[in-house]
Amino acid sequence: MSIRIQDKDGVRTIAFARPEKKNAITGEMYLKIVDALSSAAANPDIKVVLFASTNENFTAGNDVGDFVANPPSGPDAPVIQLLKQLCEFKKPIVAAVPGLAIGIGTTLLLHCDLVYASDTAKFKMPFVDLGLVPEAGSSQLLVQLMGHQRAAELLLLGEAFDANRALALGIVNQVVPQTELLSLARAKAAQLAAKPTNALITSKALMKRAPEPLWERMQLEAKLFSEALNSPEAKAAFARFLSK
Repeated sequence: MSIRIQDKDGVRTIAFARPEKKNAITGEMYLKIVDALSSAAANPDIKVVLFASTNENFTAGNDVGDFVANPPSGPDAPVIQLLKQLCEFKKPIVAAVPGLAIGIGTTLLLHCDLVYASDTAKFKMPFVDLGLVPEAGSSQLLVQLMGHQRAAELLLLGEAFDANRALALGIVNQVVPQTELLSLARAKAAQLAAKPTNALITSKALMKRAPEPLWERMQLEAKLFSEALNSPEAKAAFARFLSK
């Protein structure tokens, strides 16, 4: 199986498992991830998704042979289906990134809420070098994250960079030894999964909204805060707090 799916304690792990090709992604693999995300979104027992790997690399990006033989065209292309799922996915997404994260292996991370990398991780977005342009919203998301000049360095020069550089740029949250990576990411995913689901989903939705005048955002937050305050989740959380 080139993609392995495991559900445990409210966390769905989607792991790349094609070590002989450095986890390069084929159209079939994209569709498996799409199905895993779609069913996770619909399943109330799944609170969090964790992207991971079964080997020393995250993913080398698109399988070039498969990509050339079956170039994406139209909204039904497997990679476009995945990008739509990532863009619209409402639950938290965590990523554990070992080794290579090339192309979509890096841009996928921009749609995750928490990203942890091993000290062996290497990132690269070589789109321009291949005569292509950025994808997965990276031309917008990277500029928002780090400013035009730093985004241009990554997208136009397309040079590889290490985990510490990714940390400094805000692409990853923490860098740890390879041996600690998966346990850390699983612990953070479990921590999220234990929290009130609706509060997590609504908080993520607020963070992903387009910028708006501050007072409008504050009014929206106040409205949602009031609604949440009367929810069963909040009442249960307050009861647990008071019982301590």
